Amino acid sequence: MDPFQKKLKSGQSKASGSPAQGYLDGQLLIAMPVMEDERFARTVIYICAHSAEGAMGIVVNRPAGSIDFPGLLKQLDIIGDAEQIKLPHDAEMMKVLKGGPVETGRGFVLHSSDFFIKNATLPIDDGISLTATLDILKAIARGAGPKHAILALGYAGWAPGQLENEIQENGWLHCAADSDLIFGRDINEKYDRALRKIGIDPGMLSNEAGHA
Repeated sequence: MDPFQKKLKSGQSKASGSPAQGYLDGQLLIAMPVMEDERFARTVIYICAHSAEGAMGIVVNRPAGSIDFPGLLKQLDIIGDAEQIKLPHDAEMMKVLKGGPVETGRGFVLHSSDFFIKNATLPIDDGISLTATLDILKAIARGAGPKHAILALGYAGWAPGQLENEIQENGWLHCAADSDLIFGRDINEKYDRALRKIGIDPGMLSNEAGHA
């Protein structure tokens, strides 16, 4: 069971109580230039679950190549060819991202908290939730989904203590998240914008570890 499923099952979230001190639920990770893993170079990751049992997050700034949301809905038999013409504007424009290298065939929708499915939606932080069922895709397709959403294929996962070690070893910066960095459509600008959010000029970033 991944950290997302564990957290969903336990019902723990910032909506029902603050996480233990030192955990990064609802924070953004920003890859340092020294990041050696090409899968995470220049990534911005929203942390959905973080505990002593590990961590799980969604990369919010890496497009999923040529995959678009209407095409994915057709592939999943949620809509037919004729229905694609009738899709709401938000569904037509919704971004499909590479959420991470784990379970890349599975979709995770990071969205505003104006949408909730019992036993399926995980509230993470004020205004941000995560749902990983086809029901939310169907809702978006008919115009009944959340106001803001991105669909990520796969996720980033860390074993117990792994993320903490990577931060100590100068792999990541972290800072408070905001909806514009998560849901903004300027995907290619998010990395530099995240750095500027914590007062760092991307062109002057040193190799020293730290956080906001």
